[in-house]
Amino acid sequence: MSAIEPAAVESAVAPATVQQYIDELPAWRDGTPAAIGAMTSMQKTIWLLASAGKFFEGMIIFMVGVALPLINAEFALTPAETGLATAAPLLGIMVGATALGSLSDRWGRRQVFLGEMILLTLFLIGVTISPSFPILVICLVGVGLALGCDYPTAHIMISETMPTSIRGRGVLTAFGFQAVGALAGTVVGVIVLANRVELSDWRWMFGVVILPSVLVAVGRLFTVQSPHWLLGTGRVSEAEAELKRLLGRQPQYPSIVRLARDQTPGAARVRSSGFRALFRPPWRRSTILASVPWFLQDLGTYGIRIFTPTIIAATVGLAAVNDHTVAGIVHSDLNGAEGAVLIDAFLLIGIVLAIVLVNRFGRIRLQVLGFVGCATGLIIAGISTAMTGTAQVVLVFVGFMLFNLMTNLGPNSMTYLIAGEVFPTALRGTGAGFAASVAKIGAVSTAFLFPILLASWGTTVIVLLLAGTSLLGALITWLNRVETNGMSLEQIDAMHDVAADKAEPVDAAR
Repeated sequence: MSAIEPAAVESAVAPATVQQYIDELPAWRDGTPAAIGAMTSMQKTIWLLASAGKFFEGMIIFMVGVALPLINAEFALTPAETGLATAAPLLGIMVGATALGSLSDRWGRRQVFLGEMILLTLFLIGVTISPSFPILVICLVGVGLALGCDYPTAHIMISETMPTSIRGRGVLTAFGFQAVGALAGTVVGVIVLANRVELSDWRWMFGVVILPSVLVAVGRLFTVQSPHWLLGTGRVSEAEAELKRLLGRQPQYPSIVRLARDQTPGAARVRSSGFRALFRPPWRRSTILASVPWFLQDLGTYGIRIFTPTIIAATVGLAAVNDHTVAGIVHSDLNGAEGAVLIDAFLLIGIVLAIVLVNRFGRIRLQVLGFVGCATGLIIAGISTAMTGTAQVVLVFVGFMLFNLMTNLGPNSMTYLIAGEVFPTALRGTGAGFAASVAKIGAVSTAFLFPILLASWGTTVIVLLLAGTSLLGALITWLNRVETNGMSLEQIDAMHDVAADKAEPVDAAR
């Protein structure tokens, strides 16, 4: 009997979609799935490198809150300049998420995934050596550009390389590293402040991130390109090769990859209409769901969490109001940071609950529940300002703890997950990037205005207003709900294609 030719074997393999290959599990004769179907080393590497980006974001953004009193004192900032320093990285995120994040739809996921980390490293170096306040602001904006680009790209790299059954949990677990980073940033601040008493100590806080960011950039250099993206651009042979790399195992399974070469009409329409498709049926509903609740969420998230050390120090009497010496400023900053560590720990609890519950209850229900819980926590924190002594301390801590718990259980994690799922593959980077940019308009606004409004209106008015925006977020989420729980990316594409067929035709010549 002659050996079977490899070409004959390959031709006998039925073509399949990218997601069918990723989701497929080999099985024993009785139907029991074999362990070989677990995540491959490349899938784990992509997840880890994407998680690192979220870790850096949480660490850097919320470390600004710890470093802010020292930056303020070193450069003798006005309240408006203090708000500018806080808002600078958020402004960069707002611009970067759309201006750079959408490039992944045009240039490819892997190229942007690598480029954003190189950009982050360069601007971090600039922050640590900045000789003046204007240069510091420019570098903080640059850091934000890189982090903003990472918002859609990291999500897409995970979601387009993971099995459908664990996609949501994989994205949320990676997003949870933002909370780990926020906690780590606060801890780094505490360690630096506890061992040094100089106004320039804030530079050490940012400097410790440089070496890890270099290592992550090197790791991202060796990741695969998204097979979903390659297939969508018609590069079928490259998609097959990259998919085989993605699914590399010992022993190798599958040994042959043959992708279906047909393109759906809806996907072609998205490519022809580009950015404008976000504001047309059927994707307009997805755009509202992905962006507006995220905007409302970030109003509270960045306003409350960045200034948690400052609020705690002021509310419970830890701030040395009349002590403007270097030692006094550092001591007050250290006390507020230590209180923030306890509160920020509830971010981790919230994201763990989100990972456990997301497949059971779905994205929409958790987001609505989380918004309501955030509002409750903020109301409790607002009531604390009318109390004194122990009751005040207990209520402010309980309120902020509940806020952090519910924000990561619900809207802070779900808005990120939803934004990367409710758009078709050809529009995913653009849609998720636009949603992140809209969200950061809220973050920039509240970060810039918070020091000014806190001084003018007081804590009570601010937190109660933010409680109202949380309730509004719950309402908008429910009215524009699109549930993607349990759907593969190709099923989500098909859902949009069916809806597109019912919408007004788009001129392919545009």
